[in-house]
Amino acid sequence: MGFLDYPFVKNEVGDLRSFPGHEEVLRFLEDFALDFGLVELIRFGHEVVRVEQVDDVSHECVVESRTRETESRWESKEEVFEAVVICNGKHTEPKLAEFSGRDAWPGLQMHSHNYRTPEQFENKIVVLIGKGPSANDILEEISPLARQVHQAIRGPDIQLKKLENHDNAWQHSMIECAHKDGKVVFQDGSIVDADVIIHCTGYKYHFPFLGSNGIITVDNNRVGPLYKHVFPPSLAPWLSFVGLPNRAVPTLVIELQAKWVAKVLSGKVELPAQEEMAYSLPSDGEDWMAQA
Repeated sequence: MGFLDYPFVKNEVGDLRSFPGHEEVLRFLEDFALDFGLVELIRFGHEVVRVEQVDDVSHECVVESRTRETESRWESKEEVFEAVVICNGKHTEPKLAEFSGRDAWPGLQMHSHNYRTPEQFENKIVVLIGKGPSANDILEEISPLARQVHQAIRGPDIQLKKLENHDNAWQHSMIECAHKDGKVVFQDGSIVDADVIIHCTGYKYHFPFLGSNGIITVDNNRVGPLYKHVFPPSLAPWLSFVGLPNRAVPTLVIELQAKWVAKVLSGKVELPAQEEMAYSLPSDGEDWMAQA
């Protein structure tokens, strides 16, 4: 956690634990933005709805954004920029688990993306799908309040068992199906009458605003073609992506990619020729795409 020139250090609101809580991470990011004067450069409440080249000759891009003026009225604005860096990353479009009966199940379903506080799960029977950081964090927060927590995990040889250090939490194999009467059936044969299912199941790459005439594609949750996961060869350096690699240390990768893009756009670093960048992409189409 942290950046090379702004480490996540122990202070009155944080500490050096390997897995700080999400509230500490939020404070760290807010402090970073304040200390470097970034807040005034951020347009809060603006939704980007279109990014595309002005024409086939110019490298400039038109960016259309909108703000909500009233409940039913939006105000749109178009601006032209010499370069666009897409930094919405990979945590904006939730991916839900697939299982029979999911859409007809009557209880509350939500993605970890929308989780905020544990109070709404008080005295509830909750099924958590997943075993990544989000699932484990939510399990720790809601288990003191929930009546029961059942964690569904994908993988071979997952056995039904009680989770250590929890009196009201169990591990299960993945969900087999869900029924209209509220029952959730796991692949291990166990059944619970659940109130809530929380999908801690990752995200999909999603760029609905990007018009690239088919140059940039998202196929099987892979984004490409991208040179070093950042620059599309035929649109570089005027279009770039930051924060796409999935299996990486996020803050370090984002920082190094952002510094590289900044140096390229400022003329301090030169990219290889378009043909050389394209040639460096594997021909099988597997590794040149950022993958979730």
